[in-house]
Amino acid sequence: MQLDLPGRPHLTYCSNIHAGETWDEIDQSLRHYIPRVKGEVSPNAPMGIGLRLSAVAAHELSDPGARARFKHFLAAQDCYVFTINAFPYGNFHGERVKEHVYEPDWRSQDRLRFTNQVADILDGIAPPGLGASISTVPGAFRANVTTPADIAAITEGFVRAAAHLETIRQRNGRMLVLAIEPEPACFLETTAEAVRFFKDHLYAGPARELFSQLTGSPLAAAEAALRRHLTLCFDVCHSAVAFEETQEALDAVRSAGIGIGKLQLSSALRATGQAATFERLLGHFDDRVYLHQTVQRQDGLLTRYTDLPDAFASAQRGDAGAEWRVHCHVPVFLEHYGTVGSTQKNLREALSLCRTREVSPHLEVETYTWAVLPSGARNGDLGNDIVRELLWVRSELGA
Repeated sequence: MQLDLPGRPHLTYCSNIHAGETWDEIDQSLRHYIPRVKGEVSPNAPMGIGLRLSAVAAHELSDPGARARFKHFLAAQDCYVFTINAFPYGNFHGERVKEHVYEPDWRSQDRLRFTNQVADILDGIAPPGLGASISTVPGAFRANVTTPADIAAITEGFVRAAAHLETIRQRNGRMLVLAIEPEPACFLETTAEAVRFFKDHLYAGPARELFSQLTGSPLAAAEAALRRHLTLCFDVCHSAVAFEETQEALDAVRSAGIGIGKLQLSSALRATGQAATFERLLGHFDDRVYLHQTVQRQDGLLTRYTDLPDAFASAQRGDAGAEWRVHCHVPVFLEHYGTVGSTQKNLREALSLCRTREVSPHLEVETYTWAVLPSGARNGDLGNDIVRELLWVRSELGA
């Protein structure tokens, strides 16, 4: 839905909440949940949908008949798609995902082909004249980037994707952006790392030259086009896990002239106290499905752990008090879960900024962990949970 706020942003929730890797499975989930959600959060105005597509689903939705049937559904429900989550390439529910969620990464032609296919789909289903976004992996899992050649390959992949988006713009005027999403334990982990990478690699001379060659655009115009198509997906949960100050991080992106193609509205877990109690507090959030990167702050120093078990093992070796933040997307409307808290404060800060200035044209609630959250963090009715999150966000935005 489009909100009466600076920049007139569109708000939705991400359908990666729903299990399903084939287009038929995704389509069935949307047909089940969308009418109910729209009826409660946007009954009198069109509602935007944040679509999640796997590689399998993207291939299937590329069929003109499947796409036409989906567009008919959208029209019948008074809905529209303005953003697609193309981060997870494969399965995202029901089995171990962990670090495999980043594969294939941006060193791979498979990732580029998948993303370009998603761009073509989005161009075909988004309303005429509406700018749209695609969120994607932050390059690769950090442990897999070990050489300058890896960084060069990631850079080239992003530039080639931008060139594909530019050809779409030149052909029909459609403005699509790729929104690169920093995440803990990844090649681009923090906002500061992302800003440096954009400035030193994505907008730099070799990237401009490659983009110019691929698109036939004048070299002098290449940087502006790269800035137009290569943007950041700012996930508030990921930023909070890194102990970033939300406004400070968003201001740094803005000062660098980097667009925020999508603002993902999410909260992380937060716990304080004695190290000896850490596992007791957070052990039931270790679902064995998703990677729960953890950052510990103690005496001003940050220690990063790839997953909760790594943090548990470290905590057992000492009793000093600390604060831990855990990459686990928890309901945005809850500040506490018994003795465990969340980083909702960071999210409130981001939403407060949206009330006074244009932060991003696309706002997307992304709590995808409902199926694995402890029972105390959900009420058992996914439709109600989705509605409750969207209504809470609208209330915070005053829109």
